[in-house]
Amino acid sequence: MKTYQPMLLAALIAAALLSGCRQDDDKQVTIEFMHSSVEQERQAVITHLIERFSKENPHIVVKQVPVEEDAYNTKVITLARSGALPEVIEVSHDYAKVMDKEQLIDREAIKQVVSSVGEASFYDGILRVVRTEDASAYTGVPIGAWLGGVWYRKSALQKAGVSEPKNWTELLDAARTMTRAADKKYGIALPTAESVMTEQTFSQFALSNGANVFDEAGNVTVNSAAMLESLNYYQQLARYTMPGSNDVMEIKDAFMNGTAPMAVYSTYILPAFYKDGTPQDLGFMVPTEKSPAVYGMITSLTITSGQSKDETEAAQKFVGFLEQAHNSADWVLMSPGAALPVTKAVAQTESYRDNPVIKAFGTLPAELIAQFPNVQVFGSVGEKNFTRMGDITGSAILSEMVNQVTVGKQATAPALDNSQARINELMKQH
Repeated sequence: MKTYQPMLLAALIAAALLSGCRQDDDKQVTIEFMHSSVEQERQAVITHLIERFSKENPHIVVKQVPVEEDAYNTKVITLARSGALPEVIEVSHDYAKVMDKEQLIDREAIKQVVSSVGEASFYDGILRVVRTEDASAYTGVPIGAWLGGVWYRKSALQKAGVSEPKNWTELLDAARTMTRAADKKYGIALPTAESVMTEQTFSQFALSNGANVFDEAGNVTVNSAAMLESLNYYQQLARYTMPGSNDVMEIKDAFMNGTAPMAVYSTYILPAFYKDGTPQDLGFMVPTEKSPAVYGMITSLTITSGQSKDETEAAQKFVGFLEQAHNSADWVLMSPGAALPVTKAVAQTESYRDNPVIKAFGTLPAELIAQFPNVQVFGSVGEKNFTRMGDITGSAILSEMVNQVTVGKQATAPALDNSQARINELMKQH
């Protein structure tokens, strides 16, 4: 919506006589920024960033639209249907695919911001994850990321006489060695529930073995030999985790309370470990068989389609502002250690380097950032990011399959064939 600042009648007449039109910097533009930072302390950081932006751009009013994470995707759909999408939306790379498929993002506006920031400014591997399916544009401008992998307590492994694992075989051996089920001690906390976390975790192992949901031509390849090997391995590894369907809370609790000395989790384990007072005891391993595969979730700021020229330009200015190093540093430091910077300049800022959490983990944050080139996600093949992957994740077909072969102890080959058939049927509907 556009409003105009009141002007004296004489000034209005003078402006009309001189130029016949209003100067651009007299216009006031209001844009909305939807994000998932509902916590008060995080909203305070974003409020401060907006105030800083407003000082530089007094004609642009930015209104926050904080939305709970659980209601986020539904809210986007509701607003899109009513024609009231906020101009700027914080979005995960996987949901950005869904928005792109529904033509809810302004590809050209995003591309211009990425160009102004500079493609070379981003760490290798980041922009690849947010490319559109045709590889011609981006679904958003990355501002932060979190990574998933295998975390372990170095002291627990040393006590058990187990070397820090480097590949599939060593990880399985370590989990087996440290499991004492009779004492309710398990080698690894592994996701097995019908959840997004389970799909994300399984994807790391599958992709490290060269297995993906699609091939380059877009054919569904779920029941491939490489995927069968990966599912067999995951089923074996799950023998050494807690019984039942394990999800986010069960994994975190087991790792933090010592029930399991290893766990598959995201970098969001770092803040909890920091509070625990033993940050130097935390080790990280990337699932590796044929190649390393890190699960990465890229958080982007996307610019929505269907806005006026003034609103789109204001949105571009705002996103470009947030991408400046000291502003992006404030953004990722809302969750220090958990959220990682995606541009090289942020990691060099004084505020990031001197943050007590970042300093406490020593070289670990830099080691995690160095894994960006190894980020692999289901549905991303070469330079292509198949938008249909969003539908597959939303259907929970893959997490149900993993749950069936781990908790349900079903045979792996039939489970894969069933998932292949279900996904092929799903593709016909979309």
